[in-house]
Amino acid sequence: MTKDFAKHQQLISRFRGLTSQQGFDAKYNSVTTNLVKTEKFLLKMELKRLASACTRAIDLRGLVDGECQLFDYHGQSHFLDVTAIKVFNENIQAYGSYTFGVYEAVQDTKNNFRNIYQNEQSNVVKAERDNVSLNTNSNTVEKLQYPVKLYCFDNYPDRNEERMNFAIALTLTLSSNKKIQATSIDLSASGIKFRLVNEKTLVKGEVFSIVFTGFEQDFQFSKDELLTYQVQNTYRDNDTQLIGCSRLDLAEKDSFSQFLSGYIQGNKRRYKINLTNSLSALQARCYEQFSLVKLNELAIFMQASKTSVKEGESTLKPRYALTTRNNQHIYHYWQNENKHSTLNYLIDAKRFSRLKWAKKQGQTLLVYSFIHQHKGNSFFYTFDDQQLQEDEAFFSKFLAFAASKESFAITLLDYHSINSEQGYSPYALSNTLSKKQSYLNPPLSDEVKETLATLPYVITACDLTHTTNIADYQRLGFEGLDLKKVKQYGHKRYTKKLALDEISINYTTQRQEPRFKYQTPVEVGSELLNWSGVSEDFSVSGLKIELKEASILSVGDIVYLSFPKLQKITSTFDLKMLPYRVVRLNKNKTIINLRVLVKEHQHIGRSFFKLLIEKNKSKLTPDEYAMLIPGLSAALRTLYAVNSTIPSAMIQSSGARYKVEVLAAGKNSAMNHSGLLADMRRLSDRNSYYNLYPLLGNLQVSQLLEKHLKKILPTDKAHNDILYIGIRDNVEQVDKAVSVKLASDLEDPESKRFFIKRSLKQGKFYCISLNLSRSDKPQMEHLNPELSYISSYAIHRGKQIEQEILSVVGLLQLVDITQEVLLRYRLES
Repeated sequence: MTKDFAKHQQLISRFRGLTSQQGFDAKYNSVTTNLVKTEKFLLKMELKRLASACTRAIDLRGLVDGECQLFDYHGQSHFLDVTAIKVFNENIQAYGSYTFGVYEAVQDTKNNFRNIYQNEQSNVVKAERDNVSLNTNSNTVEKLQYPVKLYCFDNYPDRNEERMNFAIALTLTLSSNKKIQATSIDLSASGIKFRLVNEKTLVKGEVFSIVFTGFEQDFQFSKDELLTYQVQNTYRDNDTQLIGCSRLDLAEKDSFSQFLSGYIQGNKRRYKINLTNSLSALQARCYEQFSLVKLNELAIFMQASKTSVKEGESTLKPRYALTTRNNQHIYHYWQNENKHSTLNYLIDAKRFSRLKWAKKQGQTLLVYSFIHQHKGNSFFYTFDDQQLQEDEAFFSKFLAFAASKESFAITLLDYHSINSEQGYSPYALSNTLSKKQSYLNPPLSDEVKETLATLPYVITACDLTHTTNIADYQRLGFEGLDLKKVKQYGHKRYTKKLALDEISINYTTQRQEPRFKYQTPVEVGSELLNWSGVSEDFSVSGLKIELKEASILSVGDIVYLSFPKLQKITSTFDLKMLPYRVVRLNKNKTIINLRVLVKEHQHIGRSFFKLLIEKNKSKLTPDEYAMLIPGLSAALRTLYAVNSTIPSAMIQSSGARYKVEVLAAGKNSAMNHSGLLADMRRLSDRNSYYNLYPLLGNLQVSQLLEKHLKKILPTDKAHNDILYIGIRDNVEQVDKAVSVKLASDLEDPESKRFFIKRSLKQGKFYCISLNLSRSDKPQMEHLNPELSYISSYAIHRGKQIEQEILSVVGLLQLVDITQEVLLRYRLES
């Protein structure tokens, strides 16, 4: 039916299949008296067209949200899913035969991707009209479900061989000699999945034989040849079973498997490859990229001493730290006056023992710290909540004293044991990729594997310092504090530099030439002002400078550099007023990245630095990327991703509004289904979905997200807010079960304590730190191998996923700080 007749759908349904029956004209004329003559005639012609015979075969594979199977009608083969078969049979009864009305009804089922998309678009319009979207300004309609799907960061295991969606007749012979007729869903050279209806339940591990009756014309089976298969997985839905099997006793040169391999290669574009594995891997991989580059906690990999025979806690030391813009302030906090890392003060042997004990109790470890400056030296003081239990009266005053310091910080520690085999995340399907694509993600080298073997744990450090908790701790008061006892918690200064490498999380190497660390005075001049600074690193074509004062520069400005100290060591080059272009600035405009500006002649600065590198390569210190073992940074990034415990809610643009439909987290933590994640799953009315009502159900939170998301830039640090959530037990209605307040809503300590007390009494209490970031542009080079593979077999799915990737504009990372809030609540009570 064309859209010109959409308004007459009710009439078409009423008269379908009746055009050839006696009395049709009289009934039709009596019902359509209100139609103009021309419209009445055209509608009658449309009814006759729909009732005319059709010979077209229908193939819905890749067009509907459902598994298609071979469906035969009067000798003509169609590929339909369960919904389409039901519609087909219903319309056959109405029309009496296979007509264009049947054909078009089957092509227009509710689960057709075209209709799903149109419904989503209409729902968007309705949501905007009813003001129930993220940018709502009205309470007239109360929305109780914010369904999101959870994607897990994993190693995305690769399939050994391609599967082809293919329906073919099978005869199964069970161990009891009972024979069952079945039809395959997909098959590979050594595996098969088929459907059983109203049959005995098969269980995992069961062994039986299969005869491919549908292949008897294409392949010559010997009489004594038995194809033995074993059940690997099962899925049951009412009377229907989906059985996944693998072949047993497969010979190296098995003729049937060779036949299947050739058959799949020759027909996979016709029957379509099963892309389930590739689709789920690509979707999770792109959300992993968005999440990790905006990481708010510092991941610290602990290295065990190679010389120790038996691994012990005393041999562990921090070795690698994964940094982003959002967590770099944590890394910098734990540096002394010489910019050397002091993370060994935060994580020493005794504290790691207490952290392991806390982990067994299902908790994390809270570390309180401050830095005392004396004669230009930094002295670190730390204590944790396990130590607080030893003498709560003393530590209550100690906390107030520490909170009075400008350098006061609260750090949440957690740890995870590492399985080094999880350090590689292959593409799916890697064995079909070109050499160029495989080069983008090579397997781990022996050198990387040896290094990972020395890293038994990853410790995460999350900064919980906030103006609200600082004020709360200060109110405890520290009058009568024993300062001599405080000194016991100061760390002895180490003269030996900690060997720790900072690794910035990224998914591409954008540097076109080696960069070296080097500090030398630089004078920066523009047409209006001059600034002084010090270089941090340089390459032949550019350098990074930290200015003593904030500049007024912008990206694209031209500046002129002079190098007074370097000029003293050369008379061959004039190192004054050299033109450079600003290519990047930090938010405070104190750190600038510059690239040479070549005009009509060779740039003197580029010639000088090229010669400087050639003559002093052995003396210059390369940056961390040059020092790292190739492939190690990607392996560490993958190891952290699998163990990540911080969920990220993806914010996507949808026209003029924002939507949140995706939640992403590490596989190991997401599978536990504990804490707020477990409650959000319980509150959902859809299986395998989570209800984000505890976050988005609060109107102020939704407006807050929209307000700040429009202001922040990808280069800005995450915007932080605190959310208090109470969930009542044994209450079914979501809006009555969940109570949500922003920290700003609880203006005084009394109202905050009352909210916590009431939530604990009625059920569960959570406090979540919301960290909102504007997303970076995705590095498509990292995603393209799988995306192009999917697009080659299902172009509509490839385009859909690409649109989903490009629609991500921000993300909200959810850090559970309940333990710290409850400890503060207990101390104040």
